[in-house]
Amino acid sequence: MRYAAVLGEALVDLLETPTDTGPIYRSAIGGGPLNVAVGVNRLGGRADFIGALSDDIWGDRIAAFLTADSIDIRHVRRVTAATALALTTFAGPEPQFRFYGTPASYAQVRPADLDLSHLADAAVLYTGSISLLAQPILDAARRAWAERGPLRVFDPNVRPALLPDRAAVTGLRDLVEQFAATADLVKLSSADAAVLYEGATVAQAAAHLRATGAAAVVVTLGSRGAWLDVGDQTTSIEAPVVTAVDATGAGDSVMAALISRLLDTGLPDDATGWHDHLRFALRVAGLVCERHGGATAMPTPAELKQRWETDA
Repeated sequence: MRYAAVLGEALVDLLETPTDTGPIYRSAIGGGPLNVAVGVNRLGGRADFIGALSDDIWGDRIAAFLTADSIDIRHVRRVTAATALALTTFAGPEPQFRFYGTPASYAQVRPADLDLSHLADAAVLYTGSISLLAQPILDAARRAWAERGPLRVFDPNVRPALLPDRAAVTGLRDLVEQFAATADLVKLSSADAAVLYEGATVAQAAAHLRATGAAAVVVTLGSRGAWLDVGDQTTSIEAPVVTAVDATGAGDSVMAALISRLLDTGLPDDATGWHDHLRFALRVAGLVCERHGGATAMPTPAELKQRWETDA
C-alpha cells in the first residue's frame, strides 16, 4: 500500500474551555504533523509518523492514540524530555497558541534516526510546522527532504508566538523558501502568508513561492475557501458554509485530505485535478470546524458522506 511519511511534532494541547466558575484547560493530543497523519489514516490512506515522543505518561498516551488509529510508529524515537505543551486559547473559533517545554520533546529527532529506505519508498513525504524552529529535527527534516522518490509536501504552519522579532520572521521565511524550492505542494494559511510576507496579498505570496520553485501552492482562507496557484492558472475556490465551533486542526485537515488524494491518484495532470482535490479538502475542513478538537475531529469517508450527502 502506498504511504505518506509524516515528519514533525506531536505534543499535547491544553484547550481553554469556559465554565461557570472560569476557564479550565482540557487536554488533547495534537501537533500539526500528528493531525495530518491521523487525518490521512481516517480518510482511508496510510501515514507513518516519524518523530520523537517523551518517555513520560503523555508520550505513552500519544503512542497509544497513534497506534489505535493504525498509524505506524516504528520510526518514532522515545526521549527523556517532558512532553511539549501548547496552551490554546480562542478568539471565536480561531485558536491562539503558546508553547511550553525546554528542550522540546518533539525536536529530538536526529538525521541518524531516519530510516532512509523507508523514506525513499514513501509515495509522499510531509514536513513543516514548528519543527522547523528547533534542532536537531530541522537537520533531520532537511536530510529527509533531500531523499529522492516521494512527492514533497510542505506546510510552514507559522506560529507567531515562536517568532519574537523581525529577525526570527526573516529566518523562518528564508527556511520556508528553501523547502518550497523543491516542493511538489506548499500549503499555507492566509495568516501564515501575512506573517511571512507582510503587506503582500495572498496571490502575491503564492506567486512568490511558485517563483522559488514550488510546483503548486494552496493558501487556505478560512471561511472564504482557498487560493490555488498551479501551472499557469490561479483561482479561488469557495468553502462550504458551516457553523464553526473550533478551527483547531482545520488547516491540517486540508493537508491530510490533499495527501490522501495524492496517495490515491498521484499528482494531478492539470489544474482541474487540483480543483477537485481542493474542493474535497475544503469539505473535510468544514466538517472538522463543526467539531471540537484537532486530531480527534478528523473525519472518515462515511462521516463526510453523511454530512455532505455525497461521496467523498
